[in-house]
Amino acid sequence: MVRTVGVEEELLLVDPRTGEPRARSTAVLAVAERRSAGPSAFEEELQHEQLEFATTPHTRMRDLAEEIRRTRAEAAQSAAAAGAAVVALATSPVLVQPSLGDGERHTWLADRFGETTQEQLTCGCHVHVSVESDEEGVGVLDRVRVWLPVLLALSANSPFWQGRDTAYDSYRSRVWGRWPSAGPVEVFGSARGYHDQVRALMETEVLRDPGMLYFDARLSHRYPTVEVRVADVCLDPDDTVLLATLVRGLVETAARAWRAGDPPDATGVSLLRMAAWQAGRCGLGGDLLHPATMRPEPARAVLDALLAHTADALEDSADRRAAEKALSAVCERGTGARTQREVFAHTGGLGSMVAECVSLTRG
Repeated sequence: MVRTVGVEEELLLVDPRTGEPRARSTAVLAVAERRSAGPSAFEEELQHEQLEFATTPHTRMRDLAEEIRRTRAEAAQSAAAAGAAVVALATSPVLVQPSLGDGERHTWLADRFGETTQEQLTCGCHVHVSVESDEEGVGVLDRVRVWLPVLLALSANSPFWQGRDTAYDSYRSRVWGRWPSAGPVEVFGSARGYHDQVRALMETEVLRDPGMLYFDARLSHRYPTVEVRVADVCLDPDDTVLLATLVRGLVETAARAWRAGDPPDATGVSLLRMAAWQAGRCGLGGDLLHPATMRPEPARAVLDALLAHTADALEDSADRRAAEKALSAVCERGTGARTQREVFAHTGGLGSMVAECVSLTRG
C-alpha cells in the first residue's frame, strides 16, 4: 500500500506594495473562516506576520500538488481581503520587528526564551508520511537522519535577514537552531528508546510540552506519521511537491530497511550538525556532505545519490520519473534562495523583490 503524505506550510504576510511584513494574521484568519464551507485549513503561528496551512493526506502527488496550489491561492485571497499578501519566503528580507501572537502559550515562550522567541519570524515546511506504528516510525527516523541535510539544501529559501544578505542560502535553519530542542538527533534504537528520550527532555522542564520537540524529524504527536521538519518553505510549489515526494521515498526506503533488520547509519550528531550547516550555507550552489562518507561532494552528485537510494520506493509509488524531472528542474533554475538573489539583483530593492515573489508563490 502506498503511504499517505501531507504537508504543512508557513507563509509570510506582507504589504503587497512594499514587501514589509504585516501583522494581519487575526484578520486573515477571520476572512478565511467566513469564506470556508467547513473547517478552515489555516491556523495562526508564533508571530502575527505568519499564516500556516495543512493539507489533507494524499497518496497521489498530483492531488497533493493541486491542494497546495489551491490553498496558497485561497490564502492569497483571504490576505488580500485583509489588506495584505502572502509570500512563501522562509525569512523576511525586509527589516521587521515581529509581533508575538496572543495567548498564554506565547507569553510563556517569550518569558522562557526571551529574544529567541521575539525574533523568531521563520517559515518552514513540514512533511508528514504515514507509518504503521511507533516502532516502524522510529526505525524510519533512525535511518533517514543522514539524508535530512540534503532536503534542507534542496529547499533553501532564506538568504536575507533584517535587510541584509546573510551569505547563507538557508538562514532560517540557523535562526531555528537557537531553540534548545532543534536539530539532528541520535539513533534511538526502538520506540521505547525514543519515548524514553522524550520523557527525559520533558522532565528537564525546559520545554513546555511535546509540541516543542523541534527535532529535524520526529514522530508526530497528533497523527500516526513521521514528521520531517528540516525544510524551508519553498517559493515554488513544485519544489514543495518534490520535497514531499522525496520524503515519502526516504520513509518507505527506511521502513523496508528496518523490516529487513538492516542497521541504521551510526553517524554522530556532531557530524550531522556539520552537514546541516553546510547545507544551510551553500544550498545547491556548492558542495554538500555526502551521507555515506560525510565528505564534500558536488550538490548534484549528492542529489543523484538520494535518487539512487530511494529509486525502488519511488518506482513502486510511480513517482520516479516525476521526481527525476523535478530535481533536474530545480538544479537548473536553482532554489528559492537563488531566485531571491536574482530578483533582488534586477529590482534593486528588497521590498520590490518580495513583491515579485508574491506572484511566484502561486506557481
